[in-house]
Formats: sequence, C-alpha cells, structure tokens
Amino acid sequence: MSLPKDTSLLQSKTHFHILDGLRGIAALAVVVFHYMEWIYYSDFSKNFIAHGFLAVDFFFCLSGFVMAYAYDNRLPKMGLTTFFTSRLIRLHPLVIFGSVIGFIGLLIDPFTNHAEGYSIPALLLILICSLLMIPLPTMEERGFNLFSINAPSWSLFWEYIANLLYAFILIRLSKKVLRILPFPAAAALIWVGYSSENLLGGWSGGTFTDGGIRMFYSFLAGLVVYRSGWIIKNKLGFIGLSLMLTAAFIMPWGPLNWITQTLVVLFYFPLIVSLGAGSVLSSTFKKICVFLGNISYPLYMTHYVGIWWFGNYYTTQNPSTETLTWIIILGTIAMVLFSWLVMKFYDTPLRNYLNKKRKERLEIMNKK
Repeated sequence: MSLPKDTSLLQSKTHFHILDGLRGIAALAVVVFHYMEWIYYSDFSKNFIAHGFLAVDFFFCLSGFVMAYAYDNRLPKMGLTTFFTSRLIRLHPLVIFGSVIGFIGLLIDPFTNHAEGYSIPALLLILICSLLMIPLPTMEERGFNLFSINAPSWSLFWEYIANLLYAFILIRLSKKVLRILPFPAAAALIWVGYSSENLLGGWSGGTFTDGGIRMFYSFLAGLVVYRSGWIIKNKLGFIGLSLMLTAAFIMPWGPLNWITQTLVVLFYFPLIVSLGAGSVLSSTFKKICVFLGNISYPLYMTHYVGIWWFGNYYTTQNPSTETLTWIIILGTIAMVLFSWLVMKFYDTPLRNYLNKKRKERLEIMNKK
C-alpha cells in the first residue's frame, strides 16, 4: 500500500454537473419522504411521494458510475492507502457530524425521551458505533434502526462496503466479467422485492441483508454503465431529467409495488444516469446543479435529527393538516439552509485541511 509520488492524483476529476444536480433532487426527495412517512405510515397509498426511499438506490447507482469515472485509471497509480484515505476524508466528517447532532437530538428531544431506560454506557456505545459505522440495531423505540441516532447512515455503511469491494475486486474485473455480475445481483433484488412486497428494507436489523442487495445491484449497474460507455447524448437537460427522476418517487403506490419498484431500480435509474452523463447543461442551471450537488450529502446526513423531532411531535401533539403542511415546507427549507451551513463552515474546511496536510506529508516523504 504505497503512497503516490504524483500529488496530482489526489485532485478530483471534473464533475458531471447534471448528475450532481440530480443527486440533490434525490436528497430533497428523501427529506420530504421522511416527513410524509410519519403521516401515512399505515397507508402509503395516500403518500404523494411514497417511493421517495428509492432515492437511495439512485444514490448507489450514481456512486458506481462516479467511482469508476473518478478512480478506474487513478487507483492503480495512487495505491489502496491513498484511495481509502481519500474516501474517508470525503465521507467520514459528515458521518461524525451527523452522529453527534443525532446524539444531542436524542438527549434533548422536546417531545419524547427515547433515551429513557438506557444507561450512560449503553448510550455511549450507541454513539461510538455510529461514529465508527458499526451497525447496532438495539433501540426498539426507533424501529431497531441500524444507526439509532442517525438513521440514514445505514446506506453509508453499504457505501463503505461498496468502496471496499471496488478497490479489492471490482476494479480488477474485465468488462466481460463485470457485465455478468448484475444478473445474479438482479435476481437477488427481485427476490427481495417479491418476498417483502417492496424495496423499502435495509435500514433495520431485520432487513439488514436487503440493504446489501440493493447496494450491490445498483452500484454494479453504475459501474457497468460507465465502463461500457453507455452514455446517451441528449438534450433533455437538467429540468427534463429532474422530472424523469421525480416521476420515480411520486408514482402511485399499489398492489404491484415490488414489480414497479424493481423495474425502476433495474432499468430506469441506470438509464437516468446514462442520460444525465450525456445531457447538455445550460449555463442558466449550472449554478443550481452545483449548489444541489454540494448540499446533497450534508442534507442527507444531517436531516434526520429533525425528522425524529417531527415524528415525535406528530404522534404526541396531533397537529392539523394546515400546520403539518407549513411545518414540512419550512422544515425542509431550514434543513437545506442548515446543510449549506454545515458544508460551508464544517465539511468543506475540514476536508480541505485534511487534504492539505496529506499533500504536505506526501511531498515531504517524496523528497526523502
């Protein structure tokens, strides 16, 4: 695991701005879905964004595509140590931040006390496991989430696993072999959809393996799209592709969910990634796409403390529909603003600092 002599290998490659924007749209869909999930938990057919959870599958597919684009040519030169350090610097600061504010939110929740009945050592163990990305589905009050203080971390856990698989195995596979792997992965995904009647699982202890199967297929699909050069030139632009993506989240909830959801994940999301990579972005929407891309990960990793508070408020206070509407609208805006502040004053400065120190260390070592 040697360090690279060429520090240029540490620089990020040019972004696909439309894909960045679509990632932001998906993150917003997750936030709205989590609000609405509390209200229509017993009847998803009334939830206008009942399939918002499929945004996670889109994230996985997009991750596979971007991973191949960013590292297929660089990883062999930079080495495993540098690769994993790069991924930790990119991902883990927000894992830490989300865990800390989630822990604080658990302790000071004004509407309920989910920490009641847990000893200080037990609460500290929950925090430590969240900080280290170790699943610990022990809180019954929180549905046995894999990560009780920051529920969205379940998908980050599988993202870390995807990074390991990519670095040790997938990057070494030929196109021919890589194109075969999605077929058994697709069969497993179909089995999950059929047996559970949906693809909603993965976040809890009881559905742990569902998350791994969802990640594996979509991540592979993204890899295959990039390595096969399946980038479709088009003029749909950011607006057209945003509407296509949103359609997957707001399609009706019905008795054949497992079929429609599986088809979306198997074919529709890889198609959108292919179209997004090949579409033309007008200058008018570039800043919007950059903004949405920048806040997508901070928004995803920091919003759930507010969702827990909202859920406990909803179940204990029985607010009116009008009140709920304003709370969801203003709450979503507040979460976007908060995620921007986190990005601006915590995540970006910290990652820049860590990358600078790493580069300086590398330059010193290469002079020896």
